[in-house]
Amino acid sequence: MKTVLFPKKSMPDPELLALKAELAAAQGELSLAYRQFDQALDPELVESCVYQISAVKARCNYLIRAIKERSPEAAAAVQQEGDAAWT
Repeated sequence: MKTVLFPKKSMPDPELLALKAELAAAQGELSLAYRQFDQALDPELVESCVYQISAVKARCNYLIRAIKERSPEAAAAVQQEGDAAWT
């Protein structure tokens, strides 16, 4: 009988790594957008910053969902929870 002391480590998913890197970049952009909002004085610039913040938040939300879909840990958590419904 053959025993395995150390199981093989699977290679990280390159697309998952790219999504995580893109999320980190988007979080940096969000931080910058908030700083610009804090310093904006002209009402048109304030409005522009609000739209920028909204757009970057939407991109972050998309990336988080994409990471959860590709992540094995997230898939296991979903299977354990069963069918979940948003309220």
